[in-house]
Amino acid sequence: MRLLALDTATEWCSVALWDAGQVRWRAARSERGHGGQVLRLLDELLAESGLALGQFDAIAFGRGPGAFTGVRLAASLTQGLAYSVDRPVIPISDLLASAQQALWPPEHTALSPSRVLVCQDARMGEVYWGAFERDGQVAVEALPEAVATPERVVAGALAWLAVGPAMGAGSGFAAYPVLHEAYADRLHPLMTALAPHAREIVQLAAHAGLGAARPPAEAQPVYLRNNVAIAAPDWSV
Repeated sequence: MRLLALDTATEWCSVALWDAGQVRWRAARSERGHGGQVLRLLDELLAESGLALGQFDAIAFGRGPGAFTGVRLAASLTQGLAYSVDRPVIPISDLLASAQQALWPPEHTALSPSRVLVCQDARMGEVYWGAFERDGQVAVEALPEAVATPERVVAGALAWLAVGPAMGAGSGFAAYPVLHEAYADRLHPLMTALAPHAREIVQLAAHAGLGAARPPAEAQPVYLRNNVAIAAPDWSV
């Protein structure tokens, strides 16, 4: 199975491919120009691999939550690419991709926490958040994804964090100190710079398999709230 993946949900844009278990990827950080940036990265990745777009079985993408314009861009690019080669799409949660990255770092050991609380800055005094746990080789959702104020996250994660050790990951912890201050003795390590990446998106898509694939028309973003465009930066141009 061959899969392609892309993500533009944060200030990072990234692309990755899965070819029979082998993963290759490219990423770049940019405050603007995500559209051109991700297409440049894609061209570089395809050239390096010697593969053409039509040789992939499906195209995965970070469907959000994330920056309004960034999530919309990933969905529209994926839809256009998928239509151009008549391939299906596989939407993957950006919070789940962050959890996957946190739970399988290069330095992972058997003693590392098997759970992670992901909090991504949603601006306007809120965060996108979810709780995830390790299940075999993938992260799975333990608490539903939501958008909330930091104080509501603290209350909402209280019972889950009381069960045992966990990590914290995402820009929300840096943006809102109350999140890590409330659980300073329960979240370790705390990875505030961690952001979703196409590398983990393509891994999760491969695990889900082609049974999770959908028609290109169903490449739709997930925002979790309706007014994120008010304060979100524009990375689409």
